[in-house]
Amino acid sequence: MLKIRLQRIGRKNDPSFRVILTDHKNSTKSRKFLEILGTYSPHQGDVIFKADRIKHWMGNGAQVSPTVHNFLVHQKLIDAKKKNVLSKKSPTKKRKELKAA
Repeated sequence: MLKIRLQRIGRKNDPSFRVILTDHKNSTKSRKFLEILGTYSPHQGDVIFKADRIKHWMGNGAQVSPTVHNFLVHQKLIDAKKKNVLSKKSPTKKRKELKAA
């Protein structure tokens, strides 16, 4: 299965990301990908996508990671709701006890 996801590039403390098309078995740090579909620079706030290529690969069955999905919704390339990408860990017992008191 093909995935469209982010791959971190850039120096330490200066992150930049590529939006890549890769097989779901490849890790994000492996340099194995089929195509670069865009870039994201958090410091400058630049989000650049190749919209036609992303729509082409999504039409051919590529799945999108939740973070990239949210970027596509924000850029209005797809019509959908944003997904929750925060961790789903349960609160610790101390917090539960404080809420009950």
